[in-house]
Amino acid sequence: MSFLNQLKSQASAVQTAQSVQQTHSTENTRLTEAAAKTAWLYVTDLATQLNVIEPGGPTLSLDGKTPWPLMKLMAFRVDARQKKLRDQEVFDYIAMGWRIVPRDGAPVAGSVSANFPPDLQRIETRLSAGTVEHERVNVRHPEKNTLQAIRFDYMTEARGSLTISTDHEAAKLAFRLVNAQGFEIVNTSYPAAQIQSRVLDELAKLIVGQISRFV
Repeated sequence: MSFLNQLKSQASAVQTAQSVQQTHSTENTRLTEAAAKTAWLYVTDLATQLNVIEPGGPTLSLDGKTPWPLMKLMAFRVDARQKKLRDQEVFDYIAMGWRIVPRDGAPVAGSVSANFPPDLQRIETRLSAGTVEHERVNVRHPEKNTLQAIRFDYMTEARGSLTISTDHEAAKLAFRLVNAQGFEIVNTSYPAAQIQSRVLDELAKLIVGQISRFV
């Protein structure tokens, strides 16, 4: 075989591989878009129902010792963003956010203190996760002026959220849940082909505090 024919053979192999990859990418994009549309329709409908029901919220505490009042979930809002992928408009992510407020009455003031780094970090992480309105106060010894503790004055209102991100190359949806079962962030993912009502029902159960197999 001449050198030119060897190059032709290599070029043909490359073209075949590219064609296979293109077919694979096209199919994964199709699966991901179908899954994202299913999720979008589901969470949009879910938000509508939950805004009527205003289900009970998770048990909350910033330090694990000072409980918040009984909470509820309200003001659900859903949004979606798109992006360009190979000259095609596709889903980038779907987001749903909600308020976590006292079940009875308005948010009330509270405070927690910490004087050890692990406790301080735990409280700060939970404040950040919940986007809790708060002020940080240095508590000092009245005579020596030495730092005794850090006090956090806060209002008992937090935010919860769900973000569903698309991975068109891998045909997966990634789920990020914030404050569904307390001050925590949960991440998981599902193959696009599995995104159906059965799976999304488990997600809805997790959001409203029922026993769920979603994660």
